[in-house]
Amino acid sequence: MFTGITEHVGQIESLDRSETGGRLRVSLVGAHELAREMKPGDSISVNGCCLTVVEFTSKSFSADLSGESLRRTAFGEKKSGDPLNLERPLAATARLGGHFVQGHVDGVGRITRLVPEGENWWLSVRVPEDLRRYVAEKGSIAIDGISLTVARWREGTADVAIIPFTYKHTNVHAMAPNDAVNIETDILAKYVESLLKAQKSLAASGLTVSELIEEGF
Repeated sequence: MFTGITEHVGQIESLDRSETGGRLRVSLVGAHELAREMKPGDSISVNGCCLTVVEFTSKSFSADLSGESLRRTAFGEKKSGDPLNLERPLAATARLGGHFVQGHVDGVGRITRLVPEGENWWLSVRVPEDLRRYVAEKGSIAIDGISLTVARWREGTADVAIIPFTYKHTNVHAMAPNDAVNIETDILAKYVESLLKAQKSLAASGLTVSELIEEGF
């Protein structure tokens, strides 16, 4: 579980892909705190995708990518030198600064614009059609692992306001139109949908929640 608050921007040292998966190596240069506490087997959010550290040195770490990860995320389009947002899992005693981010990428969005507005920026992302039902204006969304608020939502495009700190301390400064980004929608929307589906199934069967409770379910 993560919060969407980027701790460090690393770089891809190498990304080896095959038909069934791949191996990603990420530079830790300048990430002294992450490097000091990291060990093999740790989970880490890399551009919003929860990965496992399989190899580690003081200067880099490596993680394996399954075929599903390459298909479902933007890693299939990444190359050496690309910046990556890194975040360690949420500690039980830590403050929740963003929103609950699982690191389970739902799909790949596309940047449509990144334009300045004074000292701030407007970032617009085209959301895949099958994920749009989970997006709401003023709701939360994770873009490349960054916890952001949907300021405007229209015709499948999410507009988010980027403050100077976020622009500087994440990979947003390197984004450009048509770039692929990892999208994770709010977990609450998914559970609401699941509950509504279950309720409809019960209604179709003629059973009610009260009857199931009476029977011990």
